[in-house]
Amino acid sequence: MNPQSRFYGFSKSRTHPRSSGVIPESKISQKCKISQKWKTLPWQFSVGGHLSPWPTYTSGQTILQNRKPCSDDYGKRASSWQQHPLGIAKPKYLEQLENYLRKELLLLDLGTDSTQELRLQPYREIFEFFIEDFKTYKPLLSSIKNAYEAMLVHQREKIQALEPLKAKLVSMNEECNQRILAMQAEERDEISVLKREKMNLLKLIDKKNEEKISLQSEVSKLRKSLAEEYLHYLSERDARKILIGDLNELRYQREDVSLSQSPGVWGEDPVKLTLALKMTRQDLTRTQMELNTMKANFGDVIPRRDFEMQEKINKDLQEQLDSLRADYEEVCKEHELLLQLHMSTLKERDQFFSELQEIQRTSTPRPDWVKCEDVVAGGPERWRMLAEGKNSDQLVDVLLEEIGEGLLREKDFFPGLGYGENIPSFLRFDGLVENKKPSKKDVINLLKDAWKERLTEEEKETFPDFFFNFLERRFGLSDAIAWAYTIFENIKLFRSNEVMSQFYAVLMGKMTESTYINQKDRIAHLLKEMTNADTQNEGLLTMEQFSHDEVTLSKLHGALMTIDPSLDKQTVIAYLSQAFELPVSELPEEDNEKQEGTVIQLQTVLERLRLADIKRMGPREPEPAS
Repeated sequence: MNPQSRFYGFSKSRTHPRSSGVIPESKISQKCKISQKWKTLPWQFSVGGHLSPWPTYTSGQTILQNRKPCSDDYGKRASSWQQHPLGIAKPKYLEQLENYLRKELLLLDLGTDSTQELRLQPYREIFEFFIEDFKTYKPLLSSIKNAYEAMLVHQREKIQALEPLKAKLVSMNEECNQRILAMQAEERDEISVLKREKMNLLKLIDKKNEEKISLQSEVSKLRKSLAEEYLHYLSERDARKILIGDLNELRYQREDVSLSQSPGVWGEDPVKLTLALKMTRQDLTRTQMELNTMKANFGDVIPRRDFEMQEKINKDLQEQLDSLRADYEEVCKEHELLLQLHMSTLKERDQFFSELQEIQRTSTPRPDWVKCEDVVAGGPERWRMLAEGKNSDQLVDVLLEEIGEGLLREKDFFPGLGYGENIPSFLRFDGLVENKKPSKKDVINLLKDAWKERLTEEEKETFPDFFFNFLERRFGLSDAIAWAYTIFENIKLFRSNEVMSQFYAVLMGKMTESTYINQKDRIAHLLKEMTNADTQNEGLLTMEQFSHDEVTLSKLHGALMTIDPSLDKQTVIAYLSQAFELPVSELPEEDNEKQEGTVIQLQTVLERLRLADIKRMGPREPEPAS
């Protein structure tokens, strides 16, 4: 293909690799017309078959400036090119390439659905023309073009691969933000509760402080009144002293007047009277001194009655003050503890938040089980009934059972497992086996009938052989193997059903028949005892009724031997003697009617047995394998 044919070779529609954009036929026809005109133009080569050179200072005048040909700037550039002297005119080949590129870009600009990658197509074609024309550099230019094309393809694939990750990242970001907002709401509730408690404590502290201030004001008032009383008593003491002095002076004056007016006094001896007067005055002086001493010593003493009353009041106030001080100290300690608890809570919250962020970053998000409501048969009501009280692991089992049940319904045949030694005897068959597709209820009823027949069987055979013979008797020899495969697949799938799971465990040898039979007997015995205790026939037992079932010697003996069969006779008798508080010599022998006559409450038996040194003699029974 010559350069001109490659230059004008293009299909009727150019589409983007990732889009459906197509150039209209009118534009393609227009391009064809331009190309047909372009073919008639001669090619301009330099001497020696090379392209004509072009001055480097005119490189800024190329068409590769992302300008539209119809713009004003383009017209200015075209006129500026025309003004250049003929000595530096562009080579014809360069002008042809620029004109072609300009027209191609114009066609792409006129299109409404052109993409960025589609705009690269004209440049890619120009580069291919250069590769074809420059034969010497064709390998190098081709390798450059291929490297860029490979990089574009790689980047496009990488972008396509990252698109779903971007959407998943956005959904995970929204979910994490919702969880963080929920946690923040919970923390705000907790903080509001703590703030309310803090405000209540602050109000209590303020109330106590107010009470303390009121008590202190009362104490200050009492002290002030006591000081006033003390001053009052001092003033009364001084007034009494003055009054006593005045009274003594008046008495002396009255005595002198009486002596001067009494006629019989003059008849006595004046010396004797003088001496008596002197002694009397000495006694008066001594008495006055003693009185002054007593007043000085006891002048500020209050009456005992008032003292005891004030002392009692002071004692009561002191006790109230001590009580308030103790309450205040206790409230302060509680406040400090609450502050410490608040700080520790904040630290734990920050730690939990960081752990939550780390878990959200590294762990798998918790499944949204609500999505299963529209998938499971029966709708949301049946799914809520199946999911009630179950954890995630159990919900996975339920979901697997639902999915497995649907897949099991779709199967019309089961492949036979062959006649290998490791194949159970009831499954040994080669070929396709029909799926009978029974309901879950039909399978459970069939298993219950098999257990009933097994319990009444006289000659015991292995359980797998009995199971196959039971199916032969029930459905005939031709359908026995089909029913065996059908029932086996059902009981292997529905592990959450107790009847199916126990039958599967016994059938596969994971649990003995005796374990199943003993469990059924215990359940029947427990049901019988609970029915007997239900005197009102309500079908329910209260906790008080359940904990006060009466216990006899035989029942306690049987319970001890059931729990620990390794107990010897002497140990069992010792436990019975401890529980019923009877001497060993008075205990009735085994299989005696007196054992049924001795009755005691269960709670009493348990309390007495706790006081005894009861221990297990043998090992615990291993739990049956599921």
